[in-house]
Amino acid sequence: MVSAYAAALRDAGVDVSILMPAYPSALERAVDIAPVARMTGLPGGDARLLRGRMPDTGVTVLLLQMDHLFAREGLYRDPQGRDYLDNLTRFASLAAAATRVARGVRNLRRPDIVHAHDWHAGLTPLYMRLAGVAAKSVFTIHNLAFQGNHPLAMGGWIGVPPELLVPALSDERSIEFYGSLSMMKAGIVHADRVTTVSRRYAREILTPCFGHGMEGVLQAQAAKLSGIVNGIDMSVWNPARDEYIARSYSVDDTAGKQACKRELQQAFGLTREPFAPLVAIGSRLTEQKLADVAIRALPMLLEQHPRLQFAILGQGERAFEHAMQELAAAWPGRVGVQIDYDERRAHMLHAGADMLLHGSRFEPCGLTQLYAMRYGTIPVASRVGGLADTIVDYAPHEARDEDCATGFLFDGQHPHDIVHAVGRALAAFAQPSSWHALQRNAMSRDSSWEVSTSNYLALYADLVDARPAVHDTRVRKTPGRARTANAAGARQVRRGRDEAFNAGVEEMVRSA
Repeated sequence: MVSAYAAALRDAGVDVSILMPAYPSALERAVDIAPVARMTGLPGGDARLLRGRMPDTGVTVLLLQMDHLFAREGLYRDPQGRDYLDNLTRFASLAAAATRVARGVRNLRRPDIVHAHDWHAGLTPLYMRLAGVAAKSVFTIHNLAFQGNHPLAMGGWIGVPPELLVPALSDERSIEFYGSLSMMKAGIVHADRVTTVSRRYAREILTPCFGHGMEGVLQAQAAKLSGIVNGIDMSVWNPARDEYIARSYSVDDTAGKQACKRELQQAFGLTREPFAPLVAIGSRLTEQKLADVAIRALPMLLEQHPRLQFAILGQGERAFEHAMQELAAAWPGRVGVQIDYDERRAHMLHAGADMLLHGSRFEPCGLTQLYAMRYGTIPVASRVGGLADTIVDYAPHEARDEDCATGFLFDGQHPHDIVHAVGRALAAFAQPSSWHALQRNAMSRDSSWEVSTSNYLALYADLVDARPAVHDTRVRKTPGRARTANAAGARQVRRGRDEAFNAGVEEMVRSA
């Protein structure tokens, strides 16, 4: 998300750089790397700051080189799946480096905005406040379930003042969270603005059901919280020009999708039957993604619908991987499973399937459903977070529905909820005119970064006293009074969005 979003910002005229650890894979792939500065006295020791460009977009990337912290096989966990014991030191060093850049480093432009993403960068807004940095901070929550919680006693080691480690009820600035130091809480409490990656998720996390214990903290900070849905790179995920798939196709001519379906059936060992409904599952195999529920629902669906097929691509918890493989052994020719992930097979999956089953107990945004819709693969998904924000549920009894519906949403976390939802989709699949309307709507959906970027730019402009965030020649040619009117209109639109969001917040909190 950060890479694609940075490219979208750059294309909108913003001077943008990415700061990240110099992981070995990052050093291998970055282009035109050169040293910029040395940084001493970071929580994890001394570092080198390198500058290069992203290999696919050319966006400037700053790499924090601390090989004793980042030159490892895993990013956050060792090969046995255990969190690295020094993760606090590793990512406190990243946050401290970001603060140094915001304060000013020779040969680098000083930023107006520092946008930190998830718990890994959560200490950045706190360090910026402690350093008195003039730049404003934005903190985006991508997944509240992962919070970067560590022993409170380690706070002094990374430079957090004692008064910010006291029990939270004693000081609203405290980053103490149920007896631990929380990097996620540090970002939420100390950032100038907090965003999530969909509007519905921004409301959901204010409730005990989705808040993972952090709902009280978020309710106290609700005035600066908003949700902006992610976009995707529509040039990469484009069935008309996708080199990974068997045959190209488009919203105006979907004939090529049949060739992609044949290829998918062959790749997953399924019976090559062109009219058999083929459902894809492409996700992490975890409880969050309802893998435990899907394992019980699939046999029921296979028994009820004799021609139904499943192609499953993913990896996750070993028990769920084994259970999926057992399903494939029990239903040869109708269930195909590949425990892995690679880019080519992901594109094949979305291009060749008729439907995507995407269950989730919570979903901050979700990108899989956006990819699927781009390829005319209709999502059947849980009515949560970004899934509910990006999929329009099909309800044939509503006259307007075929003009806007893009998928099927379901409530609940039980096998019969999935069975019923897939049954609804199969009923529509049996009606070619309805199904083609769904495909047309889904493939025509604008999932680009354009709208999201404009929302982020409006947020940034508010933080820096409405100074222009982009250098647009069309704006420069506009008379001064027109610019003022446009700015007032933009503020009015933002106020309208804020009022709608706040109304949703109040309703969600009341329901909690």
